[in-house]
Amino acid sequence: GRHPLLICTSSTFVQLRQCFCCSTILAARVLALLLTLSVAVCDSEASSLLNTQTPTMSEGELTKPGVVGGWYLEINNQWKGQAMGIKVKETLFEGKSDYQDVAVYETETYGKMMTLDGVIQSTQRDEFSYHEMIAHLPLFSHPNPEHICVIGGGDGGVLREVMKHPSVKSAVLCDIDAVVIEQSKVHLKHLSIGFEDPRSEVICGDGFEFLKGKTAAYDVIIVDSSDPDGPAGALFGAEFYKMVNSALKPGGVTCSQGECMWLHLPLIKSMQVCCKEIFGSVDYAYTCIPTYPSGQIGFMLCGKEGGKEWAPPLRKPTPDQQAAFQYYSAEMHAAAFVLPEFARRELRP
Repeated sequence: GRHPLLICTSSTFVQLRQCFCCSTILAARVLALLLTLSVAVCDSEASSLLNTQTPTMSEGELTKPGVVGGWYLEINNQWKGQAMGIKVKETLFEGKSDYQDVAVYETETYGKMMTLDGVIQSTQRDEFSYHEMIAHLPLFSHPNPEHICVIGGGDGGVLREVMKHPSVKSAVLCDIDAVVIEQSKVHLKHLSIGFEDPRSEVICGDGFEFLKGKTAAYDVIIVDSSDPDGPAGALFGAEFYKMVNSALKPGGVTCSQGECMWLHLPLIKSMQVCCKEIFGSVDYAYTCIPTYPSGQIGFMLCGKEGGKEWAPPLRKPTPDQQAAFQYYSAEMHAAAFVLPEFARRELRP
């Protein structure tokens, strides 16, 4: 056309004017050449910029969890071939307990985050989807939960949710790691608030040993364990589940952290088979949570007696309870038991 065309190279504008006497074909060739040069210069400058701003990471740094170049990388053989990265603003605590590595970070977009042995346990942004579901799925499946036991859960998130039920008269939490409990009280006050409730009791000890010999003691037992590759390994076996069943009162229910269907379906199936030999009713539900592996984690729910229907819930939240929830509802309770077909075929053939 008759108007000047501006073409941007790196930082210089080249003005090309097409005169009436210029060849249209020549102008087109000049334009194509300038565009090619512009792309080449921009690519070169972008590459230079990336090389100066991206941290160099060794092969060793990319095969273990930790903070690299300002990012916390969760890398673990339990979910091979994938990793999670969270931008870190500040390290609040790093230490080693008698059982595991413990760390707390202030992150860029997920608030405070706790990791155990390099595995993300909770972040302030999404923890409620896990803590609400592992607590309220069993609690709203019981007609009148009064006496509650939490095994694990040293950060306090499950206990916080338990205390939202007015029917609860007592709740005891037993976690093996004092450092987790202490650091949660210091840095994760949004979780550890349940420790302050006068109905609660916190015991630092082995949950396996704690339940030994207990009979008909609790209405609901919640097992908020870490993954089986670590100090929580004993909480995934038949002997432990038999103790849980014995410790439940008639009509009692239990809920355990049930792993990820995308990564651990064979393990979930083996847990289910094991539990069906011990409890009268068994089923699997799940929740979505961005910072857990593959964005999903499940729950193994078991009832002492047979014939139990898990959905819809036995009771619905009061208006005051519902106002305090960010994830759980009666509708979400029912939806949690609706499995995708690949999981349903394995767990409910």
